[in-house]
Amino acid sequence: MSAYLWKTFYEDEDRPEKPRRYGVTEMRGPHYTLLSQNVIQDIFESMGQFVDGLKFSGGSHSLMSKDLVKEVTDIAHQHDIYVSTGDWAEHLVRKGPSAFKEYVEECKQLGFDTVELNMASRGVPEETLLRFVRLIKSGGLKAKPQFAVKFNKSDMPIGGDRAYGAYVPPAPRSSEFIEDVDLLIRRAERCLEAGADMIMIDADDVCKDADSMRADIIAKVIGRLGLEKTMFEASNARTSEWFIKQYGPRVNLFIDHPHVMDVECLRGRNLGKNHASVLGSAYFLH
Repeated sequence: MSAYLWKTFYEDEDRPEKPRRYGVTEMRGPHYTLLSQNVIQDIFESMGQFVDGLKFSGGSHSLMSKDLVKEVTDIAHQHDIYVSTGDWAEHLVRKGPSAFKEYVEECKQLGFDTVELNMASRGVPEETLLRFVRLIKSGGLKAKPQFAVKFNKSDMPIGGDRAYGAYVPPAPRSSEFIEDVDLLIRRAERCLEAGADMIMIDADDVCKDADSMRADIIAKVIGRLGLEKTMFEASNARTSEWFIKQYGPRVNLFIDHPHVMDVECLRGRNLGKNHASVLGSAYFLH
């Protein structure tokens, strides 16, 4: 049995016990590195209290045997951890509602709790997106549409006098071209109205470097959708630290498995990532 006696929060920042509606930490499962069943079980046994969800990113579950997927989902459920698909359902959209419905049913049989829909980049009509959200809900699973916030930097030639025909290396412009964030928010709002449980924000271009974080875009998304209904992909430790410092322990984050303890330490009174100073002598594993 594990006892985490070091966990302390201010009264107005405390998170509920699992299953949580906010302050959710979703962990990346098999994708960039193939996590074995034993590795996943070790993570859950040592840090399961801090992990709310496990996501099979990149459609990795489609490359694994059904028996192995079911074993992993069973292990997750033993630790009160939900299991989500990732980056795969959108490939079935073109096959129509019947094929998608079969996919949802198979996900349910394999032990998945949530189906993620990453369809914004494929130009899927809004009504189609909403229809598939409803199909997921009618199949007894949770729906988590994913939207991307992007901006592009343009390289422009340096102006001024130069010899005719001479090549001048381009210099990056400081201005940024922002996609219609309001449109993204409106589509996300309609998904929530259709029954979606959470909106995943893939803000990699915005959040990849904490030094150049577009805080205005993040604030607009949270202001309209609410902190409890949004989850942000924190692509590195500095990004997750920025989110927690800005929005407190209630922010929902999708992170890589090596960052689970760091993120939990940051959630606790924003004490930082120094495990020794945070855990101290009051940390016991029995």
